[in-house]
Amino acid sequence: MAKQKPRVKVREITIKQSKGAFDLFKKSKTAKGDYDFSSLMALRQLLSNERARILHFIKTENPQSIYDLAKKLNRGFKSVSDDIKLLERFGFIELIEEKTKKRIRHVPKIIVDTITINIRV
Repeated sequence: MAKQKPRVKVREITIKQSKGAFDLFKKSKTAKGDYDFSSLMALRQLLSNERARILHFIKTENPQSIYDLAKKLNRGFKSVSDDIKLLERFGFIELIEEKTKKRIRHVPKIIVDTITINIRV
């Protein structure tokens, strides 16, 4: 039986010129909906160095929970949790619930392979 090639999941962000300024909006190929950005700064804040580092650690280290991820990043749980929620809201990651003995932990998983930024002038 031949193995199926994994499907590449792409998150697309489009920047367009509008009345002498750039407007950003993201059209999702999934059911996450459409998101509007007011400026290039909003996109830069969404894709900050710390959030890029979180995405990299999730992909390479496979943390077992948000707490585990915060420990590996040497950051506070609350700040990592806030960043994770934002990345989840915009469809970059997914939180998988796993039951342990007495708790439910949320395991972050990457759900996109590529982020494409288009600039329309």
